[in-house]
Amino acid sequence: MLGLLGKKLGQTRVYDDKGVLWPVTVVLAGPNRVLQCKTQDSDGYNAVQLGFDDQKDQRVTKPLLGHIKKHNGAAVKRIREFRDFTLSVKPGDVIGATIFAKGDFIDAIGVTKGRGFEGVMKRHNFAGGDMTHGAKGWHRRAGAIGQRLFPGTVMRGMRMPGHMGQVQRTTQNLEIIQVREADNLLLIKGAIPGAKGDYVVIRESKKNPKGSVKAEPKADAKKK
Repeated sequence: MLGLLGKKLGQTRVYDDKGVLWPVTVVLAGPNRVLQCKTQDSDGYNAVQLGFDDQKDQRVTKPLLGHIKKHNGAAVKRIREFRDFTLSVKPGDVIGATIFAKGDFIDAIGVTKGRGFEGVMKRHNFAGGDMTHGAKGWHRRAGAIGQRLFPGTVMRGMRMPGHMGQVQRTTQNLEIIQVREADNLLLIKGAIPGAKGDYVVIRESKKNPKGSVKAEPKADAKKK
């Protein structure tokens, strides 16, 4: 499965070949350096370790730096392992946005924006209480949580106020509108998790990988 480490740069709009305007997310998808290639014989499974965003050696832990130097790599800020990497690479190779093409479908993995402590109306889309008819102090509360049981108890998993956001989420089946090789940029249709400047993982779509029926360009209908 193909994949890259990248950084979310922001959102914009671009026209496609047919003049249709699409909202896109701009992702800096490289350069990624191949740090290690794992094989079934030596490690028990096939995988490729990629590093992204160069870093000073003194800002990396010694165990991690030793691992990187063992494979003749350079210190990086982010490392990600991709299993069953379908592209033939070796340690030291540099890959970028060009491993994907226009029209490919991808999955974007990122950490959502942190919203802090939020109530049930914002966190879970509760309707809240009445604003009138004698309702006092229950305008934005959740209401009863005891389920009318005796003795009263709160069921496990009850939706309640709490910390919102800052969790890993995956958005699937996003289409690549443009690949800008010179700048290592991917323009991806729609939104992906995270804020501007956050690191993201762009991998080949699990549901629509390269070669699938949906991923293949549609042929023009034959004229009758």
